[in-house]
Amino acid sequence: MPQPAPVVCFAMAAGLIAWGAGSASLAQSPEQPAVRATLQSASQQSESSAAERLPAATPDSYTLGAGDQIRVDVFRLPQYGGEMTVLVNGLLNLPVVGSVSLQGLTLEEAEQAIAAQYARILRNPIVTVTLVAPRPLNVSVTGEVSRPGSYKLDDESSAFPTLTQVLEVAGGVRQSADLRQVQIRRPQRNGTEQIISVNLWEFLQIGDSRSNLTLRDGDTVFVPTASAVSLTESPQIASASFAAAERSSLNIAVVGEVFRPGSYVVTGSARTAEAGTPGNASSGEAAPSITRAIQIAGGITPTADIRNVEVRRLTRAGDEQAFKVDLWQLLGGDLSQDAILQDRDTVVIPKAESISDAQAAQVASASFSPNTIQINVVGEVIRPGAVEVPPNSPLNQALLTAGGFNNRANRGSVELIRLNPNGTVSRRSIEIDLAQGINEASNPALRNNDVIVVKPNGLASLSDSLATATSPFRDFFNLFSLPFSFFRLF
Repeated sequence: MPQPAPVVCFAMAAGLIAWGAGSASLAQSPEQPAVRATLQSASQQSESSAAERLPAATPDSYTLGAGDQIRVDVFRLPQYGGEMTVLVNGLLNLPVVGSVSLQGLTLEEAEQAIAAQYARILRNPIVTVTLVAPRPLNVSVTGEVSRPGSYKLDDESSAFPTLTQVLEVAGGVRQSADLRQVQIRRPQRNGTEQIISVNLWEFLQIGDSRSNLTLRDGDTVFVPTASAVSLTESPQIASASFAAAERSSLNIAVVGEVFRPGSYVVTGSARTAEAGTPGNASSGEAAPSITRAIQIAGGITPTADIRNVEVRRLTRAGDEQAFKVDLWQLLGGDLSQDAILQDRDTVVIPKAESISDAQAAQVASASFSPNTIQINVVGEVIRPGAVEVPPNSPLNQALLTAGGFNNRANRGSVELIRLNPNGTVSRRSIEIDLAQGINEASNPALRNNDVIVVKPNGLASLSDSLATATSPFRDFFNLFSLPFSFFRLF
């Protein structure tokens, strides 16, 4: 039999009176889908302005802390919610019930904590917490980065920074970095530390975005030192968006078989000058490499062993990381041998035990050899003095550059005087044959600052000797004839 209408109206009125009295008794629990759908619909309008200020994607794992601005909504009780800021001690002051600690809680956990606080005066309160403005995050970066240290990320676009974004803020990873074992050290609530290993090399190779993790407040990023330098991987690291590529110049030491060993500022663009003169550097987009450092140091000497060039590198841990490159392979087209340098590297070029004439000629034409060497040609040539010739030029070429022999020259032989690296001076006579190619006996390859002495021939020597011997007599007769010349004037 149908229930009478007055009874239904009485029940509805009783329900409205109970709600208006503030009993906050809900017939449905938060888990019931009807109430949850009603909650979401009711909160969307009140949160529309706050949602515009949020990043596109908020990580579910974000934990609250001092400075976070949040919005608290209690279902059908707006006087208990509103926009609030988490205090410096991690507490949140709530209307009526006082404060609740939200430090280190996720948004879902914060909803539960606030609901538990309101449960003291309400029955089954339904609470929604929304992040309005994230606090600035404090993240530390250590290891093989350009500028290790602690960073405060307060830009809105960096509210939820990724690993690669933080590495960019720290100046980028260095060439000595091991991208396969990057670590994120994350403090836990119980005082322990969670260590997350990340393979950023995989991120570079296949674009696996799962490796580019989102960081949290208090995280420490550690970039370890690679056990060995890979010449093939080095250019890929240098071209990454999070690499230390913003440095346009580096302080590099170049020692060994170069014309001007020492410390230099090396850029991505350089060119050699004449031997013994430092090369020129200008700003460029290319990363500073070994050949550019050698060019700035005046180029290699003819005795350089380019097959065993060594780079010594200091790591952030204070250890030395050393690796070798073969510039002979670079002449054959292996660009990986022109290793990319990083700040305060030392390039060591050893002395070769032996080198063939063919190899010396090929090395002399390389870009990391000096443009010219200086030779002094003195004696019986048309234009005596200093001449500039390409590296590894034969003796005959220097003679021709000086204009060749004059009429007084001894065309059979010349003297070659050379200052040796150990400080001694060697002097030897060389038989001249202009038809000979380069060879050590009659047409040796020259070195910087060699001196070629061209002596006069026999007739010229005799003439000079006679002139020297008769010089006193000429002076005497000139003196004796002076009075007669004086009277002749009158």
